[in-house]
Amino acid sequence: MKRAVCPGSFDPITFGHLDIIERASSQFDEVIVAVFVNRKKSGLFTIQERMDMIQENVKKFKNVRVDSGDGLLVEYCKKNSVQAIVKGLRAVTDFDYELQMAQVHIQASGVETMFMATSPTHSFLSSSIVKELAHFGGDVSSMVPPNVNKALQARVGVSE
Repeated sequence: MKRAVCPGSFDPITFGHLDIIERASSQFDEVIVAVFVNRKKSGLFTIQERMDMIQENVKKFKNVRVDSGDGLLVEYCKKNSVQAIVKGLRAVTDFDYELQMAQVHIQASGVETMFMATSPTHSFLSSSIVKELAHFGGDVSSMVPPNVNKALQARVGVSE
């Protein structure tokens, strides 16, 4: 069985993330969406809240499951028999960082990284941008699923 992981902080999940997850689900027998803590960022949502929001949006894919992890991604991959890491790339700046990480992952564990170019309609999206817009009352309904939009509005105190 070919198993892949789509790791990220997903704080919150966006349509860009979901695009990558959907495309990965057509390439692998099983895809694990693994929510990790990014120590460089402060989270708006708890890990469980993120997992619940993701689960609601990936339930239509029979081969996708949601999990969480802490520590090193390569250790998560070993523990879960994951053969590939799937990462979405929006721009050259993403590639610079992700290439370094891919090289570390292959050397440390033999786990390959598969890069997917983000759909042009989602290439500008990031969770940070979504949170910033929502915080100042911007309309993010075209960037995130309805359940995420509702959770953002409740969390940042902006009404519909």
